[in-house]
Amino acid sequence: MSSTSRSRPGFLVYGLLAAFFVGSAFPLYWSFVIGSVTRQRAGENPPPLVPGGHFLANAARVFDRIDFWSALANSVIVSGISAISVVFFSTLAGYALAKFRFRGSAAMTVFVILTMAVPPQLALIPLLKEFSNLGLTGTRAAVILPWLVTAFGVFFMRQYLTDAIPDELIDAARVDGCSMIRTFWTVAVPAARPAMAILGLFTFMQAWTDFMWPLLVLQGSSVQTLQTALDQLKIAPGQGLSDMALLQAGTILATVPLLLLFIATGRQLVSGIMQGAVKG
Repeated sequence: MSSTSRSRPGFLVYGLLAAFFVGSAFPLYWSFVIGSVTRQRAGENPPPLVPGGHFLANAARVFDRIDFWSALANSVIVSGISAISVVFFSTLAGYALAKFRFRGSAAMTVFVILTMAVPPQLALIPLLKEFSNLGLTGTRAAVILPWLVTAFGVFFMRQYLTDAIPDELIDAARVDGCSMIRTFWTVAVPAARPAMAILGLFTFMQAWTDFMWPLLVLQGSSVQTLQTALDQLKIAPGQGLSDMALLQAGTILATVPLLLLFIATGRQLVSGIMQGAVKG
């Protein structure tokens, strides 16, 4: 009995978990509070800490101010294609770097790691100029193309597949007559599914919340993602003042799809991580 009680988490552990949960949830709660009050109340000091009764009215104003459903569809398309592309190419490259022995593989891995140390902001202006020369600015393709593959995705899949697939399993597949591509689909992909799910989810989330690049490449265009469309809500029309209530109401509406995605896939992600080991 005493050993069981000693193995249970103590008050400090639960206190830290509670503090972490409150700290993580408070920004979302505060956004809902501001989005549920009037514009005048949102600008008062001290700010409100209790939800008001104007969220539906503010949400209706969001739909009146911007083409919310078109922006939502664009964000779904951009984030979905980006996630699928990153998972596919990162799994291919990660598998090659993890399990193939060829000249330059170690140098390529180091190069991938080094590219992760370069601030992505440095590439914004050259990319914008290149896409302008290609005539792609103002299109969904301009937002999607930089997300087709990421250095982090390649490195993440390489690290996961290094230990997830025994070399003996690949050798057995080759002895059975499997080609390189068939070995990838029948051995690497099933073993990589937990990591692919995690990478896909976080890539989708990162592409969904990306603001700077879509703002630059879609400026002045009728094609807008949710993040760039919400940027149009920060100024009250004809007043030149920040309409924080309207902006936060739009932010909550844009967050709901991500929350639904996490709720729908959370259990599968956890079970996939727990079952991710390859049985020999």
